[in-house]
Amino acid sequence: MISRFEVTQTNEMIENENLDVRTITLGISLLDCIDSDVDRVCENIHKKITYLARDLTKTAREIEKEYGIPIVNRRISVTPISLVGGAACRSVDDFVKIAKILDRSAMEVDVNLIGGYSALVSKGMTGADELLIRSIPKALTQTSRVCSSVNVASSKTGINMDAVRLVGETILNLAKESFDMGNDSSDCMKFVAFCNAPDDNPFMAGAFHGVTEADAVINVGVSGPGVVKTALEKVRGEDFETLCETIKKTAFKVTRVGQLVAREASARLGIPFGIVDLSLAPTPAVGDSVADILREIGLEYPGAPGTTCALALLNDQVKKGGVMASSYVGGLSGAFIPVSEDKGMIEAAEKGAISIEKLEAMTCVCSVGLDMVVIPGNLPAASISGILADECAIGMVNGKTTAVRLIPAIGKSIGERVQFGGIFGYAPVMKVSEYSCEKFINRAGRIPAPIHSFKN
Repeated sequence: MISRFEVTQTNEMIENENLDVRTITLGISLLDCIDSDVDRVCENIHKKITYLARDLTKTAREIEKEYGIPIVNRRISVTPISLVGGAACRSVDDFVKIAKILDRSAMEVDVNLIGGYSALVSKGMTGADELLIRSIPKALTQTSRVCSSVNVASSKTGINMDAVRLVGETILNLAKESFDMGNDSSDCMKFVAFCNAPDDNPFMAGAFHGVTEADAVINVGVSGPGVVKTALEKVRGEDFETLCETIKKTAFKVTRVGQLVAREASARLGIPFGIVDLSLAPTPAVGDSVADILREIGLEYPGAPGTTCALALLNDQVKKGGVMASSYVGGLSGAFIPVSEDKGMIEAAEKGAISIEKLEAMTCVCSVGLDMVVIPGNLPAASISGILADECAIGMVNGKTTAVRLIPAIGKSIGERVQFGGIFGYAPVMKVSEYSCEKFINRAGRIPAPIHSFKN
């Protein structure tokens, strides 16, 4: 039973502390859309998405109105397209054709984004996988709602360095193609590379519908950095036990809101409920910042000594509160540390308080990895691959999800701002080591999984 006091608290979180349901994501399996003819694949995909998602937006708006809970995005995730299109696609343009039908389908059902233009290549690449990866620059610059991801490593299989090299080249090509189309390299925001990608992730750009999932499933992502910060202001100066208990209890309340929305959407759409992802995903809005939480914990700015420890504390308590609130917490669930989407992180980067090396250290204990980091556009592809390889090593050795979402800013110098607008905000171009790793990246093959991966 929910008490009147809890209802009042939740209303306060929504009205004054930026609590929202960041997304309702409908996962759809496209395995039954496979065909040897690419046009039939496209027809099957369009038919299935527009049928299953026909009421998604209407249902989200009804729940939002009835419960007064803001639902910011409606999204769709689909089976990795390299699997769906593998039998039919013989060229880059064939895969781009599928990207365009995904985009059209998303527009017709009025969802914000559609994820799953993806490949899973942690141990090796098929011909279809390689074609899809090479098609990413065209696919993302010629569509508006399609998001893409590639899983290049895992704790069980090691790091596919051939894929890491190819993805580094792809990110740079995507930046150049986006810049040439007048988008200031911003299409790179729609691509992420993973180690240990979860297959139940509702957050873009990395969402896809896993092959172990049901035919369709409802996942919900909630976010509440402002709620956590406000709660911590009330225990300022208290000991660590009080600090941890406060974060944990707040995360519990936020997750319960997500659980309510997920179960309502599931019942009304007649689609099974999958998971709630409790991730502190910030926005550029004042009071909606993970960096501000770290400052409230006691850091002058993120990047100060103690930052990694404070982030580890925050992430762990968020997860503990979430799992107490729902039996089906999944996805990423923890603290995100994107630069451009977090006003406090932007400020820390512009002041020089935080560097890309410190961000990398923080990814050992956060939910994801180097997220929305702007780097010089004249950086060699091998250096981009090297950054990705470092993140993969952190994820592989520690058995956690890590990711890289980089924006090479073509024509921009270190310290210059790149404007993205909306929830994506802006960010300064961050310095990356000028020393080469090309000989390392150009070694062919796969880095083996660590010794502790041998568990059964």
